Order: sequence, then C-alpha cells, then structure tokens
Amino acid sequence: MISKGGSEALLQTLVNTARTASPDYDILLPLLRLLAKVGLRDKKFGQKALELEALDVTLILTRKNLSHSQNLLHCLWALRVFASSVTTGAMLGINGAMELLFKVIAPYTRKHTRIIRAATEVLAALLKSKSNSRRAVNRGYVTSLLRLHQDWHSHDGADTYVPIRRALLLCLKHITTLRSGREAFLAAQGMEILFSSTQNRLDDPGLEPVTCVVLQVLRQCSPRSPLPLAVASSAYAFPAAGSTPSGPPPVLTEEDFEDDGDEEEDKDSDAEDAKEEDDDLETDVNKLSSKPGLDRPAEELTQYEAMCLELSCLFEALESKPGDDLNSEETEYANHHHIPTTALPKQRCLNKDQSSQGQEREDTVQTPLLSMVRRRRSTVHLASKAEPGGNPYRKAQSNGLGTDSSANEIVDIQALLREDAWDTDMISCPRISAFVSNSTRSRETVEAIDELLQIHPQHIPFHDPCVYMAKARRTRSVVDFKMVAFPDLWGHRPPPSPEPMLERKRGIQRIKIFEDIRRFIQPNDVLNKVVFSLDEPWPLFCYRQDTASNCLWFSSQFESGNLRKAIQVREFEYDLLVNTDVNSTQYQQWFNFKVSGMRAAIPYRFNIINCEKPNSQFNYGMQPTMYSVKEALLGRPTWKRTGYEICYYKNHYRESAAVTGGASRKCYYTLTFAVTFPHNEDVCYLAYHYPYTYTALMTHLDILEKSVNPKKVYFRQEVLCQTLGGNPCPLVTITAVPESASADHLEQFRQRPYQVITARVHPGESNSSWVMKGALEFLVSSDPVARLLRENFIFKIIPMLNPDGVINGNHRCSLRGEDLNRQWLAPSAQLQPTIYHTKGLLYYLNSIGHSPAVFCDFHGHSQKKNVFLYGCSIKETLWQAESAVGASALLEDVSYRTLPKILDKLAPAFTMSSCSFVVEKSRASTARVVVWREMGVSRSYTMESSYCGCNQGPYKGLQFGTRELEEMGAMFCLGLLVLELKSVSCSHQLLTRAAALLNAEDDAVDYHLQSSSLADHRHPNLPSAKTGVSTNTVPHYHKLCSPVSHNGGDHRGQHTRSALDEPRPRKTVFVVMGCSLPGDHPLPKQCRGHLQGRSHVTLGSVLVPAVCNICVPAEHHQTRTGKAGSPQADPLRIFKGTKEGRAGRKGARLPYSANHRTRLRRGKQKHHKKSENTAYISYSYLIVLLKPS
Repeated sequence: MISKGGSEALLQTLVNTARTASPDYDILLPLLRLLAKVGLRDKKFGQKALELEALDVTLILTRKNLSHSQNLLHCLWALRVFASSVTTGAMLGINGAMELLFKVIAPYTRKHTRIIRAATEVLAALLKSKSNSRRAVNRGYVTSLLRLHQDWHSHDGADTYVPIRRALLLCLKHITTLRSGREAFLAAQGMEILFSSTQNRLDDPGLEPVTCVVLQVLRQCSPRSPLPLAVASSAYAFPAAGSTPSGPPPVLTEEDFEDDGDEEEDKDSDAEDAKEEDDDLETDVNKLSSKPGLDRPAEELTQYEAMCLELSCLFEALESKPGDDLNSEETEYANHHHIPTTALPKQRCLNKDQSSQGQEREDTVQTPLLSMVRRRRSTVHLASKAEPGGNPYRKAQSNGLGTDSSANEIVDIQALLREDAWDTDMISCPRISAFVSNSTRSRETVEAIDELLQIHPQHIPFHDPCVYMAKARRTRSVVDFKMVAFPDLWGHRPPPSPEPMLERKRGIQRIKIFEDIRRFIQPNDVLNKVVFSLDEPWPLFCYRQDTASNCLWFSSQFESGNLRKAIQVREFEYDLLVNTDVNSTQYQQWFNFKVSGMRAAIPYRFNIINCEKPNSQFNYGMQPTMYSVKEALLGRPTWKRTGYEICYYKNHYRESAAVTGGASRKCYYTLTFAVTFPHNEDVCYLAYHYPYTYTALMTHLDILEKSVNPKKVYFRQEVLCQTLGGNPCPLVTITAVPESASADHLEQFRQRPYQVITARVHPGESNSSWVMKGALEFLVSSDPVARLLRENFIFKIIPMLNPDGVINGNHRCSLRGEDLNRQWLAPSAQLQPTIYHTKGLLYYLNSIGHSPAVFCDFHGHSQKKNVFLYGCSIKETLWQAESAVGASALLEDVSYRTLPKILDKLAPAFTMSSCSFVVEKSRASTARVVVWREMGVSRSYTMESSYCGCNQGPYKGLQFGTRELEEMGAMFCLGLLVLELKSVSCSHQLLTRAAALLNAEDDAVDYHLQSSSLADHRHPNLPSAKTGVSTNTVPHYHKLCSPVSHNGGDHRGQHTRSALDEPRPRKTVFVVMGCSLPGDHPLPKQCRGHLQGRSHVTLGSVLVPAVCNICVPAEHHQTRTGKAGSPQADPLRIFKGTKEGRAGRKGARLPYSANHRTRLRRGKQKHHKKSENTAYISYSYLIVLLKPS
C-alpha cells in the first residue's frame, strides 16, 4: 500500500476530513489508528505529513480534544509516529508541541494513564531533536521532568506504570546528550535523585527497562576527566633511531555511547574480528594476485645460507666407529617423551656448574599423541604421575606435592611458611644480581632459594631455576630490571583439568557502574591514595615497615611486568593503571604485577581503568590468572584462573585534551574483578593471561637442546638477529638426522620440505607462546608421529618475533612503538630487524627451491573463543565483497582449506566455523598476506588462540589452560603430517610407515578401543567428543586420510586402485570412507576373511561396520526397504524413485569393478521393481592403507 501511494492518500484524507466545519470522528478515529500503523513501515512518513500539512492539522485536533480522552489518545498516537522523524519532530517543537504535551502529562494519577503514557512517549521522541532538547533546557523542563519522575516512582510501588517512568527517563536521556542539558541535570541534583531511586533495586528483573535508562543517563552525566597520569606516554622510554610516537587510533566522541553489553569492533586488533566490514576487503585483483619478487638485492640473501647449515652438513659423525655401542645410546634416549596433556616427567635442578653442560633425561614413558586422538583423550586430563626425582641439594623422596609422606615433614613445611620464618618479599621476587653478588643480603637470598629448592623439589618439565637465573642475567630491558618474578623462577605446572568459564552474575555490570557513580555522589569514604607509581623519581609503594598504611603492596618491575600506578580507593578497592607500550601513547591491555600484604578470605576489588579495547572476553566467562607463592611452596606451582564479579565496560575517563591537541578524545574502559586470596601475608601475581617471558623461552630452548639425542634429532639453536634492545632473537631448526652419511641418505635429507612457524609478534599474546611451547616439545619428543614429522620435514621456527616487547611488558608494539605485524611489506634491517631477517630467510628458502609447504604465525585473540585459522583466498575475498570481477574465471589453488579441515577433526579446541580466508586492505602488510602474495605460499596462515576458551567441542564451557594450549601446538604438528598424507605427492614410503604406525597403535590400544566403542555402540545417542553429535552416524574421520590434489580435487578412486595393485599384505588396515551403513548392517561372509574376522572397525571411540573394498559384493550395496523417517531407515539416504532419487542414483559413487557395477545395476533394477519403497545408499570409495609384508 505504501508503494502505491497509500500513505499520501491517508494523510490527504486526514487533512480534508479535519478541515470540515464539523469533523466526523467516526471517520477520523479509524483513520488515525491506520496512520499510526502505516507510519511505522513508511520511512518517509514524517516528510510526507509535513508536505501535506498533516502536522498542523493533527496538532489542532489535539488542542481541540484535550478534554476528550478517546479523541486525544488517537491524536497522540499519530503524533508519536510523526515525531519519529527528527526533522518532523523539530517542526512539531517549533509549533508548540512540547508545551501542549506538558499540559497532558500530569503527576501521578490512576486516571487516563493510557493518555499520559502516549504523551510521554511523544515527548521522548520529540526530544531526539537537539533543537527541541535545547528548547527544553531553556524553558526549565529538566526540573519538571525530574519532579514527574520522582512522583511516579514514589507512588508506583507495585511497578504498574513502568512504561510511563521509562518514557520520562528517556526524555532526560535525550536532553543530557547536550552539554547544557547535562549541566542543567547536575544543577537540579539529577544524579542524586536517579541514584537513590534505583540503587536498591538493580537486580529486579521487573525494573529492567527503567534501570537500563537510568544507567545510561547517569553514565552520560558523570563528569568526564582525564586519567590520573602526569603524561599519556609510557613511563619507559627507549631512544630508538627514527622512533616516532604512534598516532592515536580512531577515537569515539563524547556523544557516542554504546549500549551495555554490545560488542564493538576492535579496529586495531590483528586478529580478524567477527564483524568484518566489506569495505575493507581488497577487491583489486592485481593486489590479490601472487607477485613473487624481492624487496632487497639478491646478493643479500647469501647471508641466510649460514642459517640453513642442514643443507650443507655432511654428517660425517654418523659414520660408525669401532667400539660404538649404538644400541645402548638408543636405549638411553628411547624413553624420552614429553607430550602435552600427559604425565609430567621428573626434573633435575642444575646447579650453576651444571647449567651449561649435561643433558636432560626424562624416564617417564608417556602415551603417544596418536593414541590420544584415537581414544579421544583430549576430553580427559590425567593427574600428574611424576616419579620422585633427584635433587642436588637433598637425597630424599617426595610425593610430588612439595611435602614428604611423613607427617613430620608436613609440619616443618607449615613452619617454614610462617611469617617470621622467611622474608617473603626476598623469596618471591629475588634480585638477579643476588646470584653473582657477594653482599650479605645476596648470600641470604641465595641460601633461602637453595633451601627452598632442597625442601621443595619441583618436577616441572624443561624448567630449571638455576638455568633461568643464568639466562635472566643476559636479558636486557629498557629500565634494567633487577628482579625476577617468582613464577618465572620457580616454574608453572598446569592444573590437572581445565577450569570452567565464569558464570556471570545477573546485573553485575550495573552494580559496578553504580559503585563508580557513588564516588561522585558520596565521596566521603573515597581515599584516593596513591600506593604505587612508576612516574615518581623512584617507584612509590607501601613498604612492609609501614604497618599503619593498611594497604596492599604492588610491584611490576620485572620481566613482562606491567603496572604503572595503583590508587587505593577504599580499604579493599584499588584503581590500577597499566603502562602504554614503550614509545607509544596507546595499547593498554596487558597487565602483570605482584601484590602482597593481603588478608585471607577478604574480597579485594581491582579496577584497571585505562583499557582501550571496546569489548573483551572478560564479559563472556574469561578470568585473569593468579600465581600464589605460598601455594607454590606447598607444591602447587600453578597459574590459575581467578576472580569473580568480572565485567568490562566504558568508564568516564577520556584522553587528555593536551595529548590530542583539542581533537576528539578517545574513551577508556574498565576491567573490574574481585579476588579472595587464599593465604594471609601471601605474595601473589596477577596477569591478563598466563605469562611466558623471553627468559623462559631461552631457558626452555637451552634445556630442550640438551634433552635430545644428537645422533637422532637435529636440533640447532642459533641467532636470527639482534633486536633493538640488544637481545638475540632465536631461530630453531628441528629435523631428523639422516640414517647415514651416504649420498642417497643425504640427498633424501636435503629434499625434505620446509615448514616455517613463528609466534609472539605481539607481546601481550602470551597464549601463542604456550602453543609454540607445545609444538616444540612435541617435535623433539620420541612420539612416533614426531619421528615421522622429523624424518619428512625440516622445521624452521622463530618462537618469539618481538623479544623486546615481551621483556618490557608491551601489549602490541616493539620498542619503536610500532606494530611489527604491520611492517612486512617493507621492513628495515635497522628498525625492524626481526621482521626483516625473517622475511629474508623466507626469500632465501624460496630462491633455493625450498619454499615452505606451510607458513603459520601463532597469535592470540581477545574477541573470539576457540582456536581457528586465517588464510588467504582471491575468490573468497571477491565473493565476500560482491565484486564485479568474475571470480569464476579465476584459477586458484584451494588446498588452503585442507589444513583447517584437518585440525577441525583432530584438535578439540579448533573450529572451522571461525576460520576466514578473505584478504582485507588493512591486513596487506601482515605476515600472512605478504608471505602468501610475495612468496607464493598458498598455505600461509595466522592461527588465533582465544584468551578465553571454547564454546564448542569437548572443551565447551571451559577456559584454556596452558595444558590445552600446549596440546594445540602438538595437534598442529600432527595436522601437518596428515596434510602430507592427503597430498598426491606423498611418498609411498611415508604412506607405508603411516599404515604401520596405525597398526601398531591399533594393537596397543585395541582393548580400550573395543570396550569404549562397544559402550558407544550400545548408546547411539551419546554425543561424540569432538562434534557433540549423536554417534549413530559415522564420524567424518575418514576425511583425514583421503588424498587431495593440489587443485583440491578428490582422487580417492585413483588412490584405491593403485593401492589395490600391490600384493595382499599379511595385515591390512581399513579406513572407512564416507560409509553411512547402520550399526546392525550384516557384513558378508566373504569379506570377513579379508578383515581378519572383524565385523567392525574402530574409528576414534566409535565402532563402524567394516567394509572390504577388495570384494565388495552387490548385495552389500543393496539395502532393506523402509519408509523415509522410520527408525529402520534413518541412517540411510532415502531415494523413492523420485527425480531426486534418480539423480542421486545416477551420480552415486559405485565400486570400481565393472563386474560389481553390473551386478549392482541389475540388483537395483530387480529390487526396484519389487517395491517402491526401496532405499538406496550413495557410497563413497573406501581407502585402503596397505602394510607390505
């Protein structure tokens, strides 16, 4: 009706009828009701009413009917629709509509409430116009509205008239968007009135509409103030060459206020957010196309030959010498395993004399990764089974909890934890110089630490406190940190199981915001006492001797620490400010600080008030992490998720006008959380996420190198380059040593493809380092899959691209204040050395024909859950942008999707649904896009790991711990192996070894698989571990082993033929491909002989019918009859002779044998004539992995 001019016709009828001498209200009332409905759908309704003079007519009718309630109500309904347009509302205000409405809106009454409600709603709509709001302020309507609100609030005890109260509050909300409106509101004591009327009923769901608007009004009217900092730039400065402070990011004006709980886009996050804007997508095909080329002279690439010594090494030491006992050497290293999610091996503490020599030994035999995948062990976390380990200080046995099994030892430990037994500060944050100084205080510290190591031997894999201290002395920071954090020194052991996401209390954000507002309204109990600050000539903090201060003691002057200022607001509440990145005025998100002097069982509230991101996973179940020194001394050295009453919201602080030069100022956000500490006078560390320092990495690499068998594992650690801060950036090469120094073996060794993995370009993304840690430990382990990976690939790993940023507690930038992941297009050797030389190494590998098969940059994501990949695709980018360029005419290698699909099946934390393969303009200078475009690596990825946890799969509802992150690193490596198995270029030898590995694993865990599978088979509705779907349909693990060509085509048929041409082995491993047989489908007798009598094959923890592809009989492919939807036919794809059925049968994949096809065709025809309800199944080929005899 609107498109046919119905609105104009109705409006004209209204004007004509109203202008008659005696208007007929029998016509006008239905007409006004109809206009009120039509106006909601017509976007130009207000403008049409203005042009046809319907506004004036309606206002005249309203004035005439002030005493006639029914007619007045209809006129108000029409005015409400007219006022929805700001332009029309301004005209109504000019014509006196607001004055008219104030005659209708009366104090509290039970009469004519429908009219009063309609009038307040019209007034709220009118005040959206700024001219009307100014008019309301000038005429003193703010005070009138506050009085009306108070009157209705005080009398409406039963909350019957919530819509009227809400409409009055909306009027105040629109008025207070103006500065003059806020001033009038504050002068009329509006803050106090609204605060007192709402504070006691914040959690009442019936008052939700009122409370939301009150909160918005109070937040708008809270006085804007700059952060309590002397300068906006970082407290640390580094005189880097060419350093320029980074410009301010896109900012919000004071008039922009988001609704509570709305997710906003994170503009400067490297991780591509869920809200992808199409206008950022790159649509220039030339820029999307691969453009191999160099950004430097070709002669410079020769310097990277020294970083690829494995290609020129002759391995002469592999030649056997008389007297060598290789068997004993192999035995010595045979049991070395360290797989994430498994038992922890014993650890020996190396003293200062041993720290530079000797090799780490682990004797605990652990479950191989493939068995974990087959058993779905990813859903179960075993408790630590570490054996008692030796200690150079003490010859005693420990139960792994830091206490001896005897009661006397427990009593002694409790005595050691008394306040007068130890100087807790000395132990919790020892000085680096203490281990080399001769002072009495230093000797006391060393003796204290030595005694602790003696009494509390820790079994933390690949960690040694003495090695850590030795490495810490070489780490260079901007301010020359003198302390090391106790968690870094002592080590971290993951908890036995992942921790659930925090369930958010209803209305908690409102409660916290009201508490903030109470500071302005009731400032009497606000202390505002600065207890820690880096901006003072020396760090200001409360000393332990100051017992009268009654405050916590803070510190952040250690590696990766970040806390700039702490202000005590009330006795148990503190405002905290984190430091910006060095040489920058932004990127405040990462925090890591020490706090002590607390009382147990007392809730302390911490407010980090200068966060920058518009939203955070802290609003959706994420918690910060905490490490307790006393808990560690009791044998539980663990970073744990902690905190409650957590929320993240915009506060009243704005960037200083002096910083922006008078331009619009950016907003800040508050992360607030409460912590109840477990012990009195403890020392605890609180962090944004699990910290992982540069020194921890260097310690880890050093111990890893000593743990491997150099005759089997090629592990080379070298320096990629020196950073701006003078720290070496490590480059790690991992592969298998060739079997011998013969020419054939060396040639095979040098033909291995490369895999390049990088991480931690953004310092605050510590989760990426934990994923990298898991990958490194898995690659050097004796797991069979790890051996296959080493024997078939050469791994080039740069585990930390931004060491300086990590050391100095940055969130995103280097010491020059720039995002290194935006410098890949044209990096400088002097300004961005790590990026420059990483890119140079990739150029060199490409130039010698060893371009990496996969490049992946590990990152962390603050906005999404799960783990996922970002890749690059021309077609998907153009399709997403709806570009006019014909994407169908472009040729593209679609193999970039294979690895994400593999990981989706393997890794419990990974999800394919969050993966994206579009290329944005703003990401053109990132590692992923540059390596894809300039090096031609189609599988160039960014892997994002959530700071929070998972909302799908077996980890659904759980937060990530370090165990799950390390597991993801191992699963990524396993995915690389499966990716190679799927490739058509995969060697026959690798396929054979993979089949042998599957056989070995099948024998090892057969009993467990049979028992768990039968249990699942008896309960077909039991959700599977990975997908969460019923197991009455076969899971898609068959996709993991189907060969895929480089152009993405499926070659399962060809592979099956070539496999079957081989002689029949003694034992065959069958992997079912695409089979959808029901669980009770009988297996033909002639097939059972080929399957060693087994009627089912185990896939994961699910039994599926075994199908022999050597002699598939025709009757196997014919199925019983059954109507669609019946329980008998549910697992099948039903075709009933329909058009769809005929098309399905025509396109079905049938067995390759011509004889079988003939028999199948005849069988179908014969069977189809008998019954119209015949159900046919569309089969995929079966893949057969053969083990030669």
